[in-house]
Amino acid sequence: MNTKSIATFAAIGLLSASPAPASPRVWKDASSGRTLTAEFVELTKDSVKVRRSNGTVVSLPLSRLTAEDIAFAKGAAKSGGALANDWPSWRGAERNGHSPDKGILAKWPDGGPKLVWAFEDCGKGYSSPSVVGNRLYYTGSRKGKAEIICLDAGSGEEVWSTIIGIDPEKGYNTGWGAGTRGAPTVDDGLVYAMNANGDLICVTADKGEKKWALSLVEDFGGGIPGWGYSESPLIDGNKLIVTPGGAQGAIVALDKKTGKAIWQSKDLKDGAQYSSVIVADVKGKRQYIQLFMKTLAGVDAETGDVLWTSKWPGRTAVIPTPIYSDGHVYISSGYGVGSKLVDITGGEAKDVWSNKVMKNHHGGVIKVGDHLYGFSDGPGLVCQDFKTGEQVWNERGEGKSKGAVHYVDGMLVCIDESEGSCFLAKASPDGFEELGRFPMPSKTKLRDGNGGKVWTHPVVVNGKLYLRDQDLVFCFDVQG
Repeated sequence: MNTKSIATFAAIGLLSASPAPASPRVWKDASSGRTLTAEFVELTKDSVKVRRSNGTVVSLPLSRLTAEDIAFAKGAAKSGGALANDWPSWRGAERNGHSPDKGILAKWPDGGPKLVWAFEDCGKGYSSPSVVGNRLYYTGSRKGKAEIICLDAGSGEEVWSTIIGIDPEKGYNTGWGAGTRGAPTVDDGLVYAMNANGDLICVTADKGEKKWALSLVEDFGGGIPGWGYSESPLIDGNKLIVTPGGAQGAIVALDKKTGKAIWQSKDLKDGAQYSSVIVADVKGKRQYIQLFMKTLAGVDAETGDVLWTSKWPGRTAVIPTPIYSDGHVYISSGYGVGSKLVDITGGEAKDVWSNKVMKNHHGGVIKVGDHLYGFSDGPGLVCQDFKTGEQVWNERGEGKSKGAVHYVDGMLVCIDESEGSCFLAKASPDGFEELGRFPMPSKTKLRDGNGGKVWTHPVVVNGKLYLRDQDLVFCFDVQG
C-alpha cells in the first residue's frame, strides 16, 4: 500500500463533536490486499489519515481503500477523530490554551466530576500533559533524574519513561520543590522535552527510545535562568525552536529529526526567561515571537534575523507565553509589571496600550473573542478587553485569588494555586459566574513544610480533565 508520512500535523477545533479515543483497526488495500493496523485520525477530500502504533501519521488514498474502510472513515469523521482532540504541546497545538472539546459538562456536580484514575509517581515537577492518541506525556523528576513519563490515557498506568538528564535540585528548588518545568512536545511519532538545566532530548513516542540529545548551555552558549529552563519546545514544520539565551544567540532552530542546528539568532542576545516561543504569520512573513526580561522580539522563521523588538520592564521573572492575534501581540508579567498590546503589522512594534490591569505571574492568560481571562496579582481573576486593555470585571476571594486558567467550550477551568481546588466558570465579559468547584482528591507530600503551590495548568482533552500536584496526577470524566 502506498502511504505518505505526514511530517507535521496540528488541528484545533477541526470537528464539533468530542470523540472517544480512537481504536486501531485493520485498513486494507483493495487492489493488493496488503493491510495496515492504525487508528483513524481524519478524513480529507482524497485520503484518510491514520496513526500507526509508533505515533506516526500516514495518509491512505481513498482510491486504494475498500468500500468498508471508506464507509468506516466517513462514519468516524462525523463523530470526530483522534486528531481533533490531540493536545501535542504546551497550551495545545495553537499555544492558545483552548481545548478542542465540545459538549463537556456545563456544570459540575456536588463533589466534582467522576475520578477515572490517579497516578501517584509522576515525580517532582510542574509539567502539564501533552496528549496524543491514547498516550499522555509528562516530565517529572524521580530519584534525582529528570524524565519524560508516558502514561496510558485510559488507565493511568505508566507505559515507559526515559531520562532527560539529572535534576539539579540545589539551586532550583528555592524552598518549595525541585523538578522539571516545561511540558513535552509530541510530533509525528517523536517526543521532545528539556529539564531545568537545559538538557534537550528527542525520543520515540511509542517506546521512549532516544534519537538525539543536546545541551542548550554547552552546544549553544545558553545561560540557565535563576529557576531553571522552563520552556516547552516548539515544532514548526521541520524545525524545533528553543531559547538557550545568551551571547551566541537567544533563539535557535534545529532540525527536528536530527537535532542539527539550522540557525541561531545571533543579533538577539537576551538571556532566557521562562516563556515559550509562539509562531505567527504577519502579512506573509512567518516569525517566532518570544518574551525576555527586557525585550519582546520577533525573528524571521527562515533565518533567525530579528524583525522587530519592543521594550518590556520585566522584573524578577518573566513567565507567561505571549498571545498573537490579528497582527497584534499581547504580553503580561507579574511582580507588579502589568500587560501591554503591541501592533506588529507595520514591520516594527508599536505599543497600542500598556497598563497594570493584568499582572499575570505564571498562571497564563487566555484570549476568547475580544476578551482576555487570567489571574492578576491583587485583583484575582480578571476579564480584560483585548483591544483597549480596560478591565471588564474581576473576582477575588478564597479560592479565586491566584492560579492557572484553561479554556473549553465557552468555559474557564481554573486551578487555585494555594488550596488546590479546581473550579469551572463562564468565559463571559458579562461577569463572573462559578459553575462548580471541587478539591483535588489528595495533596502531595512533596510540598509538606516547604510552602509549595499547585502550579501545573489544568488540561481538558477528549472529555477528560487532567490535574497534577507534583507526583500526583488525576484524571476526571467531564464529558457531558
